[in-house]
Amino acid sequence: MTMNDVFWAMVLITILLLAGKLLRANVKLFQNLYLPSSILAGGIALVVGPEILGRIVVALGGEDVRLADGLFPQALMDVWSRLPSLLINVVFAALFIGKSIAPPRTIWRDAGPMVVHGQIIAWGQYVVGLTLFLLLLGPIWGISPLSGALIEISFEGGHGTAAGLADTFAELGFESGADLALGLATIGVVAGVLIGTVLVNWAVRKGHLKAPGELSEADREQMAEHDEREKDEVSTSGNRHMIDPLSVHLGYIGIAIGIGWLLHQGLMGLEAVTWGASGGLELMRHIPLFPLAMIGGVLLQLGLDYSGLGQRVDRQLVNRVSGTALDVLIVSALATISLAAIGAQFGPFMVLAVAGILWNVAMFIWLAPRLFKKHWVPYGLANFGQCMGMTVIGLLLIRMTDPQNRTGAMHSFGYKQLLFEPVVGGGLFTAASLPLIAQFGPVPILIFTFIVMSGWVVLGIAQFGLLSKPD
Repeated sequence: MTMNDVFWAMVLITILLLAGKLLRANVKLFQNLYLPSSILAGGIALVVGPEILGRIVVALGGEDVRLADGLFPQALMDVWSRLPSLLINVVFAALFIGKSIAPPRTIWRDAGPMVVHGQIIAWGQYVVGLTLFLLLLGPIWGISPLSGALIEISFEGGHGTAAGLADTFAELGFESGADLALGLATIGVVAGVLIGTVLVNWAVRKGHLKAPGELSEADREQMAEHDEREKDEVSTSGNRHMIDPLSVHLGYIGIAIGIGWLLHQGLMGLEAVTWGASGGLELMRHIPLFPLAMIGGVLLQLGLDYSGLGQRVDRQLVNRVSGTALDVLIVSALATISLAAIGAQFGPFMVLAVAGILWNVAMFIWLAPRLFKKHWVPYGLANFGQCMGMTVIGLLLIRMTDPQNRTGAMHSFGYKQLLFEPVVGGGLFTAASLPLIAQFGPVPILIFTFIVMSGWVVLGIAQFGLLSKPD
């Protein structure tokens, strides 16, 4: 791999992103599905790459014919295969930079039920996945126990998390897990929009929701172009009036990643002399950098707020940097996905996909009306959309059910992320779940996740009357 390879790999990704944008703008189906241009661009690269075009050419003319590897040389594919694990650090480091870090009491007051609902869904995805491994996936297909974490990694974490954990999957002996995770994340995005739209219409017919206003074309364009981590409703109010140089904001993100790296090195050093000494538990070595880069971003923002410099950070500019990194990440990850790996484990793949979707739908239909005493449809659909793979789907469903933002769902959904994403949905436990399963086995982690999920249920009962008869 040379710098020339890296340069042309990045140039080609920008061309693919433009092609994806043009495709979405001219195909009504893709607009109605709210598929981001980056996913379409990644799909184009996959089709004309070695996995589809290359296999067709080999099947027709043999391995030595032209285009046997698709349109892209192997050196370019090698570059793309490395990008996701690097760019995910940028995405997560930028997650809280430029946002006001509200006190936990304020967050809990405004978004407590939203936090409880999201946590129950996320921890329940581990319970469902690990139970399926013990009952079906392991006994029937002999798949790795790490598959028990795929539902949460793919549906709650999304494409970025799935791609960012590729190295961890490989280190722990389940290299095809990253391909399965990306495939599940793609199913989650499409199913989230389709099923979410069905649930909106179901709620209207059942009288749980007044008929929502139709989204304008401007709204559709805006929602389709939001990146999955953009939540402007909790950004600081003064940011929109500041336009700092791009280089300064890149520096902020670099500092956040640097803080995360120092934390990672420190934790690995602590592990080496304590619980990991003499061949003991090795956890931190397998945890990627990106969740700690997110913590680095939080610490940086707290420092900026404390020093009075927080208002000088332009959240919208940080969003643009993060969004660009996420676009490139998604294109490169989808372009290098192994369809052969998915095909070889198609049975487990479909079982996990169906089970994940059923769990998420059940937690909306059954749990949301018992937890949210008012306006349960937009509140419940916000978490449903996010737990299907993309925050933007949650935002979309809020806009469909509450276009004037009268219920407060958008505000609560934004605050919820501050008590949610540092742990699950791509946070510390999401990254740690793979080495924990590898180290302790699926049964102890199933018991642990069930206890945590039950704890959130008990908290919901005590604080918000969860499980009482819905209105």
